[in-house]
Amino acid sequence: MSHIQTEYEQVRAIIGDNFLITLLSIGHESTTVVTDSSGMVFAEQRLTVGSNHVALSYFKHNPPTPDEMETAIMVVEDEVIRISPAVNKTSQLITTDGYIAEIAHLAGLPTQAEIVMSLESVERMFDRLAAVMMGRPAVSEGIPADNEFAARLLILREFMHHLQFSAITVLR
Repeated sequence: MSHIQTEYEQVRAIIGDNFLITLLSIGHESTTVVTDSSGMVFAEQRLTVGSNHVALSYFKHNPPTPDEMETAIMVVEDEVIRISPAVNKTSQLITTDGYIAEIAHLAGLPTQAEIVMSLESVERMFDRLAAVMMGRPAVSEGIPADNEFAARLLILREFMHHLQFSAITVLR
């Protein structure tokens, strides 16, 4: 059983079988998505974009320039759209990713066992990143001056936006 399958089974044990889930795990080199159907059969999809991969491949500056970000957005969008037909958009988006928990914390959400972060919160975080990309110091926005953070936030934003998830639940 793969790591993501084990993680899926653990999440399923925590939340029960009452609703469908999509599990998102943003890795360093790739992003893995597990989504289930009404028969509780799950499908695993792998996006070829991960936080370190995007940071090293597309961000030549720290923070990335707007042009670098735009190129990375197009690449991530293409990957998300590629797996779109396999993702159950009526499911609940869930993660156990500690880095996404950090994004939720930086967005001002309380640290607790289950955090629900809206797409709107993710968009506000991306706006803060955009301000840093335009020259504002990262410390004044309260976000890390780290290209992997920028890549992770980008992947999360594009995934939620293009697959129309209104929120992500972070289980800790």
